[in-house]
Amino acid sequence: MEQIEIFKALSNKSRLQMLEWLKEPEIHFPDQLQHAGFEHGVCVGQIQAKAGLTQSTVSEYLSILQRAGFIEAKRVGQWTYYKRNEGAFEALSKLIQTNL
Repeated sequence: MEQIEIFKALSNKSRLQMLEWLKEPEIHFPDQLQHAGFEHGVCVGQIQAKAGLTQSTVSEYLSILQRAGFIEAKRVGQWTYYKRNEGAFEALSKLIQTNL
């Protein structure tokens, strides 16, 4: 992924919030902890409810973050779960330190 696309993905307040929430899902999504745990990540419905945005907007934002490599998706039955790809954040840190 090109640098410009990576930084575009991070240039939206709601997308940044989603990344923050996914960093500590047990704090930000306590309802899911009670029902399903976080083995696969956070259910898109939980993210949508917390964000207060339409399903289509949340799906678009998650897709942008996934294409940039910041999150990974896993389909389990009819549900899609998302979690952070910590390796992408390490790579971003190295990119900033070496190139910028």
